[in-house]
Amino acid sequence: MITVLREPTDFYGLLLDMIRRAEQRIFISSLYIGSAESELIEAIQKSLSEKPSLRLHLQLDLNRSTRPGVSSTAKILLPLLQEFPDRVTVSMFRSPSLRGFLAKIVPPRFNEGWGTWHAKIYGVDDEVIISGANLNKSYFTNRQDRYIHFANQPSLAQYCFNFLQTISTFSYRLSTKPGAEPHSYQQENYFLDWPDPQTHPHEIHVKAQEALSAFQLSQRTIHGIQIPSSSNNLDSNDVLLFPIIQAGQFNIREEESALSLLFRNLHASEGRPAEQRRPLIDLTSGYFGLYVAYQNLVLANDVTTRIIAASPKANGFYGSKGISGRIPEGYTLLEQQFMTAVKRAGRLWKQGTGVQLTEWEKDGWTYHAKGIWVSPSPSSPPVLTLFGSTNLNSRSAHIDTELSFVMILQGDSSPVQKQLKDEIDGLRVHASGWKGGQRNVRLWTKVIVRLVKGML
Repeated sequence: MITVLREPTDFYGLLLDMIRRAEQRIFISSLYIGSAESELIEAIQKSLSEKPSLRLHLQLDLNRSTRPGVSSTAKILLPLLQEFPDRVTVSMFRSPSLRGFLAKIVPPRFNEGWGTWHAKIYGVDDEVIISGANLNKSYFTNRQDRYIHFANQPSLAQYCFNFLQTISTFSYRLSTKPGAEPHSYQQENYFLDWPDPQTHPHEIHVKAQEALSAFQLSQRTIHGIQIPSSSNNLDSNDVLLFPIIQAGQFNIREEESALSLLFRNLHASEGRPAEQRRPLIDLTSGYFGLYVAYQNLVLANDVTTRIIAASPKANGFYGSKGISGRIPEGYTLLEQQFMTAVKRAGRLWKQGTGVQLTEWEKDGWTYHAKGIWVSPSPSSPPVLTLFGSTNLNSRSAHIDTELSFVMILQGDSSPVQKQLKDEIDGLRVHASGWKGGQRNVRLWTKVIVRLVKGML
């Protein structure tokens, strides 16, 4: 059973329900857990208390989860480790791109610019939610994202669990006691244990590349994950799901290969009515600075492409203090550069074809959705979607570690197709014409973007 959720409150409610129903395992991957998420932590604690065989596996980003202060993710999780030392595992990935002298002088928060653990998986037993959302109050209330729930799917759940287990072999492990292995260390009132005494944490590139390549190779023997789209049609495998890992710093670039293959096989068809001749791509990113390779794919194709970006007010950094407050303006600059390239390629939107850029804005909300929907024609529902953690920008391609999925729907009237159409239509309700061309970008913002463009 596949359900495409639409609202942050639905995502949070289902997540809590899954945790309360878990019997054997809870496995979660996120950037971090917010400081105000006491209800979430209490739900996990209660399930662990009531079910002696239940285990918790968390995979988080180290730099984001260990920011100094009383409310860091690491400190929030310490009570669970103390109460259930044999049943709670908290792994924290640290990007090896920040190392040497820079690793010593770059302060917390800014150190995340060199790469984060970005995959978002929320699973229990044999069910999983794949999303782009983190575990923070805003993502449960007024930060729009995507959320696709797969119930009773042991193959998918096991894939996600095994993926996290693979990542844990080159991640630190949160502990309440000092570790004996080299490269383990103490931070404030907790410890971070390094699992591999033979490999320095700053030199994991080869190990990570080999581990991820071997993992994906072992999974490809199943030739994609076949999933019935509804409980009423359990004998018809009408959905194919292909996991794709993008970890540029480890030379794992499956997302780039998948999108290149997709665009090469999309083109206008002759001999059909005009309104059915041209496929439609809908693309969105809350941080729209389309990776140049993907930009070239869009501009070199004749497929109608509609893009939703966050308006400056819907950008998660809008109103931030200091240099991060210029990030929305930086994305305006990237959008301006993109639209200049669209014009140069002769792909400006005209009479329902070309490339259209719109901006999402909803009063009091921010925008974090990302992904791609492909429809055979503008009047047809999607037959393919890419969803997961990738923002489809340079940062996702080169710096962060991402997990996304390509879902292919093989039927003509799958219930999932309708859900996907409702999903993209719902996002477009709050999207209006792009106004970035009229916005001023200050000189210093241009300088900053030029210096850190790959981190956006």
